[in-house]
Amino acid sequence: MTVESTAAPKPRRSAGSTAGTTGAKRTTSTTRAKKSGEPPLVQLLTPEGKRVKNAEYDKYVAGITPDELRGLYRDMVLTRRFDAEATALQRQGELGLWASLLGQEAAQIGSGRALHDDDYVFPTYREHGVAWCRGVDPTNLLGMFRGVNNGGWDPNGNNFHLYTIVIGSQTLHATGYAMGVAKDGADSAVIAYFGDGASSQGDVAEAFTFSAVYNAPVVFFCQNNQWAISEPTEKQSRVPLYQRAQGFGFPGVRVDGNDVLASLAVTKWALERARNGEGPTLVEAYTYRMGAHTTSDDPTRYRHDDERAAWEAKDPILRLRRHLESAHHADEGFFAELEAESEALGRRVREAVRAMPDPDHFAIFENVYADGHALVDEERAQFAAYQASFADADGGK
Repeated sequence: MTVESTAAPKPRRSAGSTAGTTGAKRTTSTTRAKKSGEPPLVQLLTPEGKRVKNAEYDKYVAGITPDELRGLYRDMVLTRRFDAEATALQRQGELGLWASLLGQEAAQIGSGRALHDDDYVFPTYREHGVAWCRGVDPTNLLGMFRGVNNGGWDPNGNNFHLYTIVIGSQTLHATGYAMGVAKDGADSAVIAYFGDGASSQGDVAEAFTFSAVYNAPVVFFCQNNQWAISEPTEKQSRVPLYQRAQGFGFPGVRVDGNDVLASLAVTKWALERARNGEGPTLVEAYTYRMGAHTTSDDPTRYRHDDERAAWEAKDPILRLRRHLESAHHADEGFFAELEAESEALGRRVREAVRAMPDPDHFAIFENVYADGHALVDEERAQFAAYQASFADADGGK
């Protein structure tokens, strides 16, 4: 596998796949943006890898070194390789489900590297790149998807909360945590990740309201990957998503989510606002989900080859590689070493997943209540009796 590979087969156009009952082809996101007069993205690297100036955000990446640029590239490559391995493991029956981040590496790595150690992260279930930036071992992300635990890491060890499956609820958790941070007088910030589909949830609107009223030090980082499962963004909102912040009284900005430098700069700016007591910010990272929503989804049923092809041309990893090569910041030796490292990571992940022990059958009853509960004790006893019945049937084994 090459490190720039999108790690997923190019979707075919299925017979009868249409944008509606008329059978007309759906307008691509890029075309739609041009026709509707939507504002330009904050962009520091073009799809061709050319560095462009931005008077407002250049200062946040002005001191970045070639070594740090190579580090961002390495982060994206290894995250994509881990993600590809997890997808393969699910296809082979080793995981029950997997939510791929394919195509969203720049948004996650850029924003993740903008964080300070004492900042706190509230992810969804797709923030594998942010987890990487927070020092969470990739293999720890897989236990829940294999069904052996409810999350394989201590959230307080890396200031990275457990994955949240309920859509949008983590924005409320982040807001409450940020309100607490402000009351404690800390100068840290909180960031909540969610998708374009979650932006339509009531929980998100409530989080926006409370964060604005209480001036909470929280950044809402929306990865607009164009599709809420099979529902396109234009069926979710009449305005660009970042503009929703205006109605709640705090700023919003749209950044090129396939540009790791722009994602880094804009997130640094938003986090700095939070730490300075200026309240919440909504960042809309305009990106694209190149794979399926999860491994139970078939995107060929609702989107077309030409749309994905247009976004593949803006691939975040290829974009940074072009920049590194044109600026002579990396040579073939660097890329070859990284290729070997990525393959070693894939092997380690596969071996770790297959070695995961089955969970204790009674672990489900632990930590339901802080001080225990009589009903839980009763249910545990009933389950123990049920388990014992199998031993009796097997002759005491």
